Amino acid sequence: MRKVFRFLSMLLAAIVLAAALGTLVPRPLWPAASTGEGTRHILVLKNPIHTDIAIPVNDTVRQRFHFLADAGLPADAPEVRYLVFGWGGRAFYLETPTWSQLKAVPVMKALTLDTSVMHVDVAGDIVEPHPDVAGFDIGEDRFAALLDFIAASFQQGPNGPVVIENAHYSSFDRFYEAKGHFNALVGCNTWTAAALRTAGMRTGWWNPLPVSLGLSTRLYN
Repeated sequence: MRKVFRFLSMLLAAIVLAAALGTLVPRPLWPAASTGEGTRHILVLKNPIHTDIAIPVNDTVRQRFHFLADAGLPADAPEVRYLVFGWGGRAFYLETPTWSQLKAVPVMKALTLDTSVMHVDVAGDIVEPHPDVAGFDIGEDRFAALLDFIAASFQQGPNGPVVIENAHYSSFDRFYEAKGHFNALVGCNTWTAAALRTAGMRTGWWNPLPVSLGLSTRLYN
């Protein structure tokens, strides 16, 4: 029993050390050269375990993601100000719309290995400042790179991104098949961090939780 306790203590210490280093060691190590004025304002939205990226919409963005409207998402509605994108594990995303519906199997898949999905939502005006909202200004070229990153995260079928039928929380969101696999080390927040790095920002080396990602982006941007 003592050996088991010692092993668990060492494992916990290793996880804490990895999380601390993952937050405090920047990625990339050195700031990228400035590429122009930040004319695009993007948002990172968080809850205790998950982050999304909110992209301000205009005609170019709507055209880039035209397949959303094709699937019935009201992305073209005039009151829509943002498209909100998130990447995550299929079982947890689809089977846990609220915390009261939390089940053991989706949690186990999230901690081990699961296929992934993209979740897309629409939003009107988002209030800033807000404890759960972080805003960043990026240049046009970085904004275009971010759109490329998000678009490349969707799994493609013969007719474009593959919508998951009858999978949504409301009339204002949709789920799509995504590229990659989800686990405890490579999850929704590491996807958000990678997207932000594509947009020219610096994150921590490994950001598995929103609190880690939020701290590292405040430190290095």
